[in-house]
Amino acid sequence: MTGAGEGADRPGEPWIEQILAAPNASTLVGRIVVDELHRAGVDTVCAAPGSRSTPLTMAAADHPTMQVLSQLDERSAAFFAVGRAKRTGIPTPVITTSGTATANLHPAVIEADTASVPLILLTADRPRELQRSGANQTVDQEDLYGRAVRAYRTLPEPAFEERKLRATRTAVARAIHTATTTEPGPVHLNCPFRKPLEPTSGDRPAEWPPVWSGGTSGRADGRPYVQLTAGRRELSAVDRSKLVDAIDRSRSGLIVCGPTDRPAPSRDAIRGLALSTGFPVLADPLSDLRWGEHTGASGVTVCGGYDGYIELLDRYPETVLRFGSSPTSKPLRRYLAAAGEDGTRQYVIDPAAGWREAGFRATDLVVAAPTPAAAALSGRVDRAPGAFHERVATLEASYWAALNDQPPTRPFIEGDVLADVAELAPSPATLMISNSMPIRDLDRFGRPSAADLTVLGNRGASGIDGITSTGLGAGSTTEEPLVLVLGDLAFYHDSNGLLACDRLGVDATIVLINNDGGGIFHMLPVAEFEPAFTEQFLTPHGLDFEPTAAQFALEFSRTADRSEFRELFAESCGAEGTQVIEVVFESDQSHAGRDALAASIQQTLAAGSSGRHE
Repeated sequence: MTGAGEGADRPGEPWIEQILAAPNASTLVGRIVVDELHRAGVDTVCAAPGSRSTPLTMAAADHPTMQVLSQLDERSAAFFAVGRAKRTGIPTPVITTSGTATANLHPAVIEADTASVPLILLTADRPRELQRSGANQTVDQEDLYGRAVRAYRTLPEPAFEERKLRATRTAVARAIHTATTTEPGPVHLNCPFRKPLEPTSGDRPAEWPPVWSGGTSGRADGRPYVQLTAGRRELSAVDRSKLVDAIDRSRSGLIVCGPTDRPAPSRDAIRGLALSTGFPVLADPLSDLRWGEHTGASGVTVCGGYDGYIELLDRYPETVLRFGSSPTSKPLRRYLAAAGEDGTRQYVIDPAAGWREAGFRATDLVVAAPTPAAAALSGRVDRAPGAFHERVATLEASYWAALNDQPPTRPFIEGDVLADVAELAPSPATLMISNSMPIRDLDRFGRPSAADLTVLGNRGASGIDGITSTGLGAGSTTEEPLVLVLGDLAFYHDSNGLLACDRLGVDATIVLINNDGGGIFHMLPVAEFEPAFTEQFLTPHGLDFEPTAAQFALEFSRTADRSEFRELFAESCGAEGTQVIEVVFESDQSHAGRDALAASIQQTLAAGSSGRHE
């Protein structure tokens, strides 16, 4: 150890000098954690107020370039961070105090785990000697999230000890790498702190700090303490040749792009793959491939109406190339399962070697990054579209024609709202679509177009909690217009998240589909069992959401008319501030109208079918 003055060997770096001048060990460690986050490329954290997390929160607030987004509700804060990562691929760490605050992160942790979304959890904790002592706000936070996190580590307890500080920096650097590499996901760092928690005088040794030390000051060139050189999983020449041969031998095929929060195959790569193979593309609304300029490329068929016609497809392809996770569409999942029974060879392309195919009909797992894999194949396959492609393209065009040709007097249904949102949303725009019926309706009624839409959803665990916060988090990362579409139960469930509109300055168009609870349950067999169905599954609430909007100073309008909704939506997308547009439906009637429309379109398509194509 040497004198304190010798530690300032790096002039002109006031933030480093703040670290060196930390008056107590908890403050020192808080500043080191934030410094290492910043070195890894993190520029924003979400922090929920609390005492034990003071060293982390104050360090982030004092950092010259770190943005602190203060959220009053821990669950909302965590989903807000999930939304930011879904939109950018960069984690926004979440800081909480100890105790039950940490448990409120768990729903977002589950979504981040199942959807492969990078998330860093910084949970403050009491020192080890207070565990299991009855000390206030002290719970067991060890391995709190179990197997839902990619990695867990309790940081060394704060001390002016070089080795412990090196271990702390290494743990933070590794956490960022683990959260963002091939299989992204949540990482939990439990952070024990002793008082004093504020930057007041405490246990600082008189001789601290030593001459420049990596643990205290970080790497001299500003890089992370441990720097990752990430490789990329690509097809070997032998494996690529085998896959090219298999595609060349196939008389028919499909490219199925499911939901993904990992990097999706780029739009250019999918366009090239579709042109080279002659395969049509079935693009889930959450695949990042249903909308964009590639949809209008000559020779490329990007399909979005398959949920309404796939069961009319009268044969199975010989080959299916699958990207992303399991499709939202249940008819498409059934079709792919039946194709597997018929002998279709199905390739799941996943860089993390995940087997995201719950029908258990896939025959091959291709461990490769999606964009390089698609590019490698498109450069070596040269097939013209065949009869199967023509059949799919005909059904796709006929489906949208049949939908447009419906009589104007037909009932206004919830699916029309999603069709209008996809058609009228500005380009570019970010859309956050809730689970239950909204995402299913977008799947069936969201027509592919050249619009530059980024469509997000929480399909990892498919919950309705945190939808508002996730959407607002995504919107906070971009200047694009933000649209949220969610049902009444999801709106109610995350009403705390609305505080971010004013508190964090996020503007949005919020489309609230109110069918008085649980419309999706009409699709289940339990709908035949009354009164349990209405009382226990539909759970009608009778809530008036206008006061909720007023509570958060949001503009509010209500309609049950399609033309009026289209006007309100277009007006909101071009306006400042946040508007809530409530669209009211009677659940039974909307469900009956959806069934009648589906039956009408199926009848039209069946009547116009030209029969089996060989």
